[in-house]
Amino acid sequence: MIAALLLAAALLVIPARAHARIRPAPVRATIPDVRADNDPFALAAAFDVLAVCLRAGMPVAAAAAATAALAPPTLARLLRGGADLLALGADPATAWSAAPELDDQCAALLRLARRSAASGAALAQGLVELAEQVRDDARNAARANAERAGVLIAGPLGLCFLPAFVCLGVIPVVAGLAGQVLGKGVL
Repeated sequence: MIAALLLAAALLVIPARAHARIRPAPVRATIPDVRADNDPFALAAAFDVLAVCLRAGMPVAAAAAATAALAPPTLARLLRGGADLLALGADPATAWSAAPELDDQCAALLRLARRSAASGAALAQGLVELAEQVRDDARNAARANAERAGVLIAGPLGLCFLPAFVCLGVIPVVAGLAGQVLGKGVL
């Protein structure tokens, strides 16, 4: 009871400014950068965003720069480089020239961009198809990995259950049949 009275008295005595100093500082949440070069769904999403930007009427350089902000690192470097060169007035064939260490999807994007610049074909539709192909490839790879895991799991399970099956299923049947056959004098 006395402790409660002392606490109430302390709260009345402490000026209002002190209350502001006692409050904890706000916690600032930071979102980690989870973009990875090996995530095919992030790559497909970046292709989709680029296609949406182009369909909305953005110039290729502006759409590539906007997409680079959320693309996986390798694709982001490629898009930023192409966007910068296009903004400076470079020829699209030069701006979208291939770097030697690109993966297949980024190389396909460069081919689409160069073809679009040369022929005037819509780049957005090609990007949508490329994104769908990347997703299909990822699903097929995941399915193949799951099937491979199933095969790899079956071996050790077979090695564990086969001796038990032989000891508990086959040997008693063979012993019972052998006892009947030997008991009747056939052998």
